[in-house]
Amino acid sequence: MGKEYLIDSNTVIDFCNGKLPEKGKELLFSIEKPIISIITHIEVLGFYGIEENEERQMRDFISISGILLLDMDVALRTIEIRQKNRIKLPDAVIAASAIIHGLALVTRNVNDFKNIPNLELLNPWDI
Repeated sequence: MGKEYLIDSNTVIDFCNGKLPEKGKELLFSIEKPIISIITHIEVLGFYGIEENEERQMRDFISISGILLLDMDVALRTIEIRQKNRIKLPDAVIAASAIIHGLALVTRNVNDFKNIPNLELLNPWDI
C-alpha cells in the first residue's frame, strides 16, 4: 500500500472546478480512495450560493471518498494544536485528523499549517 493522503477543502474545490495543475490532478487520480475530513465535507458543500453543477461535482467526489469523522483522539489533538497555534478551528480539525491517522495533508494553503509539528504537507500546486 502506498502513501495515503488527506485531501483539504481547497484541493477538492480546485480539482472539481478544473483548476488544479496537471501534476496535482495526477496525484489525485493515483489515489485509490481519496480521504477527506468531515470538515471538508461540510466546507465544500456548505457555502452560500453553490451552483447546481458545482454541487454535483463536489458530491461525486465525496461519494468516492473515505470520510474521517470527528472522534475523541482528533478532538484532543485539535485542542493541543489550537493552544499552540493561531489557527482556525476547521483547519485545526483537519490538521489533527491528518496527524492522528498518519496521513499527509494535500493543501494549497500550506502557510495555514506550516507551524504544526508532525504534520506532513504536500502542495498540489508545487508538485
